[in-house]
Amino acid sequence: MIKSRNRRHKIAAAPAAVRLQTPAHVRWVFFAILLVAALILSWGMYEAGRNSGVPGRIEPLQEEKTETGPEIERLSQSNARLQRENDELRIKVAGLDQQLQMDQAARQDIASQVKTLQGENTRLKEDLAFFQNLGSVPGKTGQRVSIGGLKLEKGKLPGEYRYSLLLVQSGVRGKDFHGNLEFAVNFQQNGEKMVQSLTSNETSDDPSKKFDVSFRFYRRVESTFWLDPDAIVDSLQVKVFEKGETQVRLMQTVNLSL
Repeated sequence: MIKSRNRRHKIAAAPAAVRLQTPAHVRWVFFAILLVAALILSWGMYEAGRNSGVPGRIEPLQEEKTETGPEIERLSQSNARLQRENDELRIKVAGLDQQLQMDQAARQDIASQVKTLQGENTRLKEDLAFFQNLGSVPGKTGQRVSIGGLKLEKGKLPGEYRYSLLLVQSGVRGKDFHGNLEFAVNFQQNGEKMVQSLTSNETSDDPSKKFDVSFRFYRRVESTFWLDPDAIVDSLQVKVFEKGETQVRLMQTVNLSL
C-alpha cells in the first residue's frame, strides 16, 4: 500500500513538456522567402556596382584588349621609323667617312706637291744666284766649266743618300762640252775612314765607268747612292774631266748636309 502511494505521488509530481509542431509547408514558404530576398539583394548589389563604374570580370578584358591594340601598332610604327632613320644615318656616315678619306688623300697629295715645288723653287733660286755670281766675278769668263749648287743630303730610307750639282759652261760657248764626272764618297765605318767611288749606274759591271755629260750652256746632275746603314758619311768629292783627257779640269768637295 505504501509503495503504491509513492508511485502515484511521483507520477503526479513529474513536469509536463509541451512541444509545438510547425507545419512543413510553413517552413518551405519561409525558406523560399529567404532565398528570394538573397537573390534580390545580390542582384541589387551587382547593379549598383556596375552603375558605379566598377569593372566586372568580362568588361576589363575587352577594355584592355581595345587599349593595347593601338598601343602596339603605335610602337611598331615608331620602331620602323627609327630603323629607317638609323639606316639613313649609317649611309650618311659612310659617305662622310669616304669623303674624309678622299680629302685626307688630296691634302697629302697637295702637301707633297707643295714640298716638291718648294724644293724646286729653292733650287732655281740657287741656280739664279750661281749664274749671277758667275757673270759678275772677273776672271770667270775664261773658265769653260764651273760647278754650282753641289749638295749632299740623306735620303728617306736608312743608308740612302742623294747628291745634286749644276754644271755651267761660261765664256765663249761655240760648241758643246763633252766630258765625264767622277764621284767619291768619304765615310767612316767600324771606326775606319773609307772612300768609295760612285758610278752613273750602280748595277754596272764596270765599277770604273764614269758619268758622261754633254751640254752647251748648263746641265743639272742628280742621283742617289746607297751605303750600309751603319756607315757615317762625311763628304762627297766630284771631279770633272774633258773627254779624251786624263787631267782633272775641275774638282769640288761638299760635306753632308745635316
